[in-house]
Amino acid sequence: MANTILQVAVFISILAIFIGMIRLIKGPTTVDRVVAMDALTIITISTIVYIAHLTGRFIYVDVSIVYALLSFLGVLAYARFKEGGL
Repeated sequence: MANTILQVAVFISILAIFIGMIRLIKGPTTVDRVVAMDALTIITISTIVYIAHLTGRFIYVDVSIVYALLSFLGVLAYARFKEGGL
């Protein structure tokens, strides 16, 4: 049962990656592209955690946490830049 749920989650993640890539490419404004990139980062983080679970190497969870922090800081920096404060 748990494997089936994880397989469905992987399918949904792949579908979300394709939708995010379309928004990243077609995004009419830079803000749309940044939001799409942030969404793709979140999906990538969940994929890294899934890979950590599959392989049994939980060091990848630490990698995903660092990746999440860097992504958050990147979005904050871009928001400050667009606001004119940077």
